[in-house]
Amino acid sequence: MSALLSAEDIVGGYASAEQVVKGVTLTADAGELVTVIGPNGAGKSTALKLVAGLLRPSRGQVRIGGEDVAGRSPQSIARAGLGFVPQERNIFGSLTIAENLEMGCLFERRATRQRMEEAFARFPMLAEKRRAAARSLSGGQRQVLAVAMALMGRPRALLLDEPTAGLSPRAASELFALVRTIATGGIAVLMVEQNALESLSVSDRAYVLVDGRNHLEGPARAVADDPDIRRLFLGGRAHHPAGE
Repeated sequence: MSALLSAEDIVGGYASAEQVVKGVTLTADAGELVTVIGPNGAGKSTALKLVAGLLRPSRGQVRIGGEDVAGRSPQSIARAGLGFVPQERNIFGSLTIAENLEMGCLFERRATRQRMEEAFARFPMLAEKRRAAARSLSGGQRQVLAVAMALMGRPRALLLDEPTAGLSPRAASELFALVRTIATGGIAVLMVEQNALESLSVSDRAYVLVDGRNHLEGPARAVADDPDIRRLFLGGRAHHPAGE
């Protein structure tokens, strides 16, 4: 049985002559948190944009629940069940928190009120500040809002592009815990992260990309314990996920 979300041998970039991603395969199943790590320029964020339809792949397949969505518009891919939280510009700062959540439900307006109340019940901090402008939130709170907006569309799969970038260690840990909970709830989560140590500790599986290609993949613990990966990302230390 194929994974809920799969990108197979995708190739693409920002111009026809610039193929940043040179043949990458990524998968995530329902209830699974998969982290993608790699050096700067490896093509990690570009791969997510190719999956989400923000860039058009020149080759490869992208499937959600077995449905091939490669080359479709971002709106069509979202309707197929994909949520995407970009690293930057992922909220509307001048709008209130409530208005931001409404924007996350554009394709199903009739469900907006019910889903907004569910979001406020799940994220009490957002409920307390529902009338405040989103720009007044802290960095960690903004990321929670961005994730909540993506969840308003009831995605089957969720892409996160460096969600902890610029956050304090405490805010990053809280966000990782939230992402783990989301995956455990049944959503397939594919997350690009520079914070390799902690992201691997909450993940089920991991991919390492180098120069636009798959370099290594496997269970998160095995990737964290790989000697080359430890040297590159973990300062030479073996790492075991929390609780093990």
